[in-house]
Amino acid sequence: MPSQSQAHLAYLALERLIVTLKLKPGTLVTERQLLELANHGRTPVREAIQKLAWQGLIEVRPRVGLEISRIRPDDRIHVMQTRQQLEPVAAALVAAHATADARREMSDCRQQMLDCAARGDLEGFLVADKMFDEVMEEACPNRFLTAALAPLQTHARRIWFASASPEKMKGSVERHVEVMHAIETADPAGASACMSQLMDYLADG
Repeated sequence: MPSQSQAHLAYLALERLIVTLKLKPGTLVTERQLLELANHGRTPVREAIQKLAWQGLIEVRPRVGLEISRIRPDDRIHVMQTRQQLEPVAAALVAAHATADARREMSDCRQQMLDCAARGDLEGFLVADKMFDEVMEEACPNRFLTAALAPLQTHARRIWFASASPEKMKGSVERHVEVMHAIETADPAGASACMSQLMDYLADG
């Protein structure tokens, strides 16, 4: 993947803490606390906070501070309803338009997921899943589609982790691998179908 900015690295650090519930939903935090947790400078962290707020993971509360967004009872259903419609379209576009470099990155991501499944490494799987989403975003020619999907994917990871298990991870990895194989072999119809199966699995689980 292209070299990542300090702001994006700060975002990845904070996003991981939110997704893995180390920063618990409803927790009030300060910018100083996030600076220490992200281990990046003030400007990159402020940019990361802005992105997380746009994605709905942090709520900026005037005169109160920053609150890690709560997970509402209907979030999972609403997130997955939308992803079930949009993700297969994105997968088909990526399968048709991905560069050779993107397909190699997809292969690397696939191996990371398989390694995490073998180790039972739930947090490592989420890192690989984030990598998968970013490779997809970079390779997809429809920027409006990727802009719509990015926050949904992050919310889905956090909701998934709240009830995650090695068995659920194994099922998710198996279906991710099928999607990635279809993309690597430039099979748009297959990528769309496999992505639909992955989304249905996640919606049911």
